Amino acid sequence: MLHFKAVRWKNFLSTGNEFTEILLDRSPTTLIVGSNGAGKSTLLDALSFGLFGKAHRDINKMQLVNSINGKGTLVEVEFKAGAHEFKIVRGIKPTKFEIYQNGNMINQSAAAKDYQKFLEQNVLKLNHKSFHQIVVLGSSSFIPFMQLPAHARRAVIEDLLDIQIFSKMNTIIKEKMSKLKEDITSVGHEVDITKEKITMQVKYIKDITEINDTQVRNKQEQIAEIQDEIKLLQENNMELTDRVNEQQEGLQENINKTRNEHQSILKYEAQFKHQITGVVKDAKFYEENTNCPTCTQVISDAIRKAKLEEAQDKARELQKGMELASKKSTKLDKKLKAFMEISDKVQGWNTEIYTNNKAIARLQNQIQGLENEIANISGKSGDLSKANEQHRELIEKRDTLNERKLKLLEDRTYCEAAYEMLKDTGIKTKIIKEYLPVMNTLINKYLNVLDFFVSFHLDENFNETIKSRHRDDFNYTSFSEGEKQRVDLALLFAWRQIARMKNSASTNLLILDETFDSSLDQDGVDNLMKILHTLRDDANVFVISHKGDILEGKFRSKIEFTKDRNFSKMIAAKN
Repeated sequence: MLHFKAVRWKNFLSTGNEFTEILLDRSPTTLIVGSNGAGKSTLLDALSFGLFGKAHRDINKMQLVNSINGKGTLVEVEFKAGAHEFKIVRGIKPTKFEIYQNGNMINQSAAAKDYQKFLEQNVLKLNHKSFHQIVVLGSSSFIPFMQLPAHARRAVIEDLLDIQIFSKMNTIIKEKMSKLKEDITSVGHEVDITKEKITMQVKYIKDITEINDTQVRNKQEQIAEIQDEIKLLQENNMELTDRVNEQQEGLQENINKTRNEHQSILKYEAQFKHQITGVVKDAKFYEENTNCPTCTQVISDAIRKAKLEEAQDKARELQKGMELASKKSTKLDKKLKAFMEISDKVQGWNTEIYTNNKAIARLQNQIQGLENEIANISGKSGDLSKANEQHRELIEKRDTLNERKLKLLEDRTYCEAAYEMLKDTGIKTKIIKEYLPVMNTLINKYLNVLDFFVSFHLDENFNETIKSRHRDDFNYTSFSEGEKQRVDLALLFAWRQIARMKNSASTNLLILDETFDSSLDQDGVDNLMKILHTLRDDANVFVISHKGDILEGKFRSKIEFTKDRNFSKMIAAKN
């Protein structure tokens, strides 16, 4: 329940720079009187501006600033909601908007619009229209319930029954459904694009595979050709190795042996030559000398002849030995050359084997390179591997998107179900239908108290059916102003009763602005007073009227407003 305690204002409308304060829970009934323009109805505008940031009447916000002072407009409203004390401070020039709870200002980091939304939804639990339907009945800018369009009537009732949460939930659901629709469409597009990419990727992989298969076959053919070449080289090496092994066995030993024998023969030849030289020298000596050069003795012819024959025999013998040695040397030389030719052949074969081995190694490296290229082409690495990896990623993305789409579709199904429940024709209508009999009963009860004997009925669309005792059908617009006001009063008190039953929109405050001054006859005035006197003890009723003389003595308190040098002033309240 909202329990209003006080409202104060300054530099507001015709009020000057000093606060005007009204204690809202001081008296059960208070009469507010004053001449035209004295500021009687300023209470309504101050309350409306303090709570909702706009006037009760249809006037511009800047028109609320006192035209003489032109600044410093300030309104403060104090009330209790549940167990908490609240104070709203709102001003113009400078702009000010503060909400205090139990003496501490509530964080106002959000924009003013959100701050106001917080106030209406979480503290007051009433909006501007609903507040005036249960708190105010006025003759100026007040729009009676029956003159509101159907959607506005519904909004008032939803506030009274505290079911506006369903409308908020429905708005949220609609926003979520709209977002879901966008997301589903977006995900659907992504799925289609991904499927198209997968198709293109499969074709790309197929094309690469076909190209790669051709390349692989070509490279395999190259490998086969190289392997054949290696095989020929290896067979040649085996043949050469067999030759080397066959020829090389004992070759070096034979070469060394023959070379040694040849060297020995050459030594013999040298010795023979030396000996022959000596024999020729001796023979020449005996041929040329008849006397001994040393002892000068005569050498006889016989001795000379014998020496010459001896030399000749020895020379022949040495010559014969030398010829034998020369023949053997020539034979050994030929043998050695034959062995060396074989050695040269073996060396050539070894060189050929080495060259073949190098060629085999080079060819094997070519095969390894071709095999690596085949491995790359086959998908172990290279473009095909990347293409296959991208294909796998696209498949995973498609599956993830499909899962997300299914989840979004499932969420949309739940939202559609909730939306159907939260529509005006759903759960709210069910709740309203439960309360409609009570509402209609209360409305007719207050109509009877106001001596207006008709059968008034609101349906779930808040269209009225009004029948007289003679069962004649009427509607609101067909009544006189006095009859309309009786209907408005009946609705006002019925709404207050409903609000009290729900407690969330219940309040102690009731303000009647010039209600007694308009179309009510004397009986209507008396009956209205009866209703006011039957209100609960915690109700605080303020009646704004020009007819102070007629209503004098009917209220527990009285407040009078007067105009002093163009400023409104309140004369102290009287009990």
